[in-house]
Amino acid sequence: MLRALEIRDMLLIDKLDLEFQPGLNVLTGETGAGKSILLDSLGFVLGWRGRAELVRQGAEQGEVVAVFELPAGHPAYGILADAGMPVEDDLILRRVNSKDGRKTAWINDRRASGEVLRAVSETLVELHGQHDDRGFLDPKGHRAILDSYAGHTPLLEAVSEAWSARQAAKRALTQEEAALAKAQAEEDFLRHAVAELDKLSPEPGEEAELDGMRRRMQAGVKIREDVARAFALLGPEAAEGALGDANRWLEGVADQADGALDAPIEALARAFDALSEAQAGVEAALEGMEFDPRDLEQAEERLFAIRGLARKHGVVPDDLAGFADTLRTRLSALDAGVGNIAALKKRVAEADLAYDAAARALTTSRKEASARLDAAVASELAPLKMERAQFSTVVSAEAASSEGVDAVEFTVATNPGAPPGPLGKIASGGELSRFMLALKVCLSENRNAVRTMIFDEIDRGVGGATADAVGRRLAALADSGQVLVVTHSPQVAALGAHHWRVEKRVEGEMTLSTVTPLSDEARVDEIARMVAGDRITEEARGAARALLAASL
Repeated sequence: MLRALEIRDMLLIDKLDLEFQPGLNVLTGETGAGKSILLDSLGFVLGWRGRAELVRQGAEQGEVVAVFELPAGHPAYGILADAGMPVEDDLILRRVNSKDGRKTAWINDRRASGEVLRAVSETLVELHGQHDDRGFLDPKGHRAILDSYAGHTPLLEAVSEAWSARQAAKRALTQEEAALAKAQAEEDFLRHAVAELDKLSPEPGEEAELDGMRRRMQAGVKIREDVARAFALLGPEAAEGALGDANRWLEGVADQADGALDAPIEALARAFDALSEAQAGVEAALEGMEFDPRDLEQAEERLFAIRGLARKHGVVPDDLAGFADTLRTRLSALDAGVGNIAALKKRVAEADLAYDAAARALTTSRKEASARLDAAVASELAPLKMERAQFSTVVSAEAASSEGVDAVEFTVATNPGAPPGPLGKIASGGELSRFMLALKVCLSENRNAVRTMIFDEIDRGVGGATADAVGRRLAALADSGQVLVVTHSPQVAALGAHHWRVEKRVEGEMTLSTVTPLSDEARVDEIARMVAGDRITEEARGAARALLAASL
């Protein structure tokens, strides 16, 4: 329930504090007094689209605060919890519009995005007017209205789940068919490439090992001759023999040299040891350079084969083994593809049957509910002085979707014998208002009154007994909740439980709108004005009192 509305510096309103009540709240006033401004301000704090320029001339910013009282289990609680907003019994919406156009919103003193604000407001308020096209005049919304009336949530969930399963099965089949077609197109390549890789059977690290082996063998061919010459010069016929001869000669005369040759002889002994070590090392190197020329040829052939395959497939040599595994997997998928497609086709067929069953159940229920809705609307049209009008809910086939296979459209015939047609084209302004009100009354019986309903001049174009009937249906709607009505009809105004007058005044050079709660006596004068115009007579007051008395 909307409990309070505070408006500061919005359009023609400088300061306004309103406290609304349960039941039927009536706002009246002359044309142009500012009733639409009040609704614009409420729409602003709720995040609805509206006028671009709302700040009162001369003010730095405009501000609107709306306070709602929420019953336990109200849908707004879930939205607030999902958005991380504080959840309390009272919901306070505050929105500021600066004169440069920037808009900022708060929910319970927590900054809120426009998306969250609008999601919450959808659970708080319904606005309906003579030219309301939000789901009523637009056939695109008729199916949702019928489903709401019939309580189709479980059936809709079943259809949606079946549709999702069906679409998933079809996507899986399409993907598998595309993959199989692609695999079949490259089957020859895959089989040849796998056979080629299996024959070579490259291992990770093998390319580097072969390259090192090749380099060593190639180097051995180039240097072995020089190493062999060096080894020969170190042998008995060369350096070793010369050192031996020199050592013998020196040892033969050492006794006669009084010790002068001892040190040279010791140095020659050390030289013999070093020479022996050098000979052993060079000999080992020569042995390591011994290889079969065919080994070099085989190493080069395998190395070039590995590198060639790597270039061919665009991978590094060490990845060839993994690449071969990938190709084998693709071949396995190709071999298993036909069986997979058969299984997926079976899955699609089963999903089709499940969806068709769920959609048929929803269609059956929609047709049954359409008959009940037509009867309910017809019973409401009689009190609204439209007992000869016909309202029909037409359920027809349309392309399958997550919401079933049905199109729904409301049609009317306002005169006996006239063909039915679209609601917005057949009904006049007053008739349209009454059709809308009848439908809203029917819908209210199938939902909890958790939202405040606002009717903006829904009684336009009707008067007398018809206006009285409209007012009584509005009052009936308000019995289980809160209804706000902007009206020019004295019959409707008289049925209100609470009454405000909207009027315009001029202070200096500034035009301002005000909203005043009316006492019982002031209410008589306001309804008398609505009956007689600007000049209120005693007869008009008498008529006003009679209307108020009849509303009790």
